[in-house]
Amino acid sequence: MKKSVRKHIVVVSAIATVGILTAIAYSHCQIPCGIYDDEARLGEIAEHITTIEKSMKEIDRLSAESKPNMNQIVRWVNNKEHHADELSEIVTYYFMAQRIKLPEQGNVKAQNEYVNKITLLHKMLVYSMRAKQTTDLANVEQLKSLLSEFHKAYHGEGG
Repeated sequence: MKKSVRKHIVVVSAIATVGILTAIAYSHCQIPCGIYDDEARLGEIAEHITTIEKSMKEIDRLSAESKPNMNQIVRWVNNKEHHADELSEIVTYYFMAQRIKLPEQGNVKAQNEYVNKITLLHKMLVYSMRAKQTTDLANVEQLKSLLSEFHKAYHGEGG
């Protein structure tokens, strides 16, 4: 009996460890590995925005039914919040913490570009939070616009 319990604990521990390591491997590390794919991250942000938008529309659609399915509404709310959090994580831990470099002291042009990029990313964080709070599609439109502006500024296209 004790061997069976121990074996079960070992199996569950192994599964938990694999799950944790998989989650860690998925997120981008904060060591200077030099392995970056900015376009993939920008694409992920765009996907998160699209998913947030679809979630909002589904929440509104299901809520308008004569007999709303609360289980489905809750699932869409959770989905919307999850994708808003994922978007925020990419903005914060990938771009703000790792990719946007501090400007050289006295370099006014670099300082202005830095401030513009950080401001756009901060606005994305704010609208991501607002998207979590409501189903107002204006927040999604703001996120789309900000992503487009950031993409241009990040690549030096009129930023």
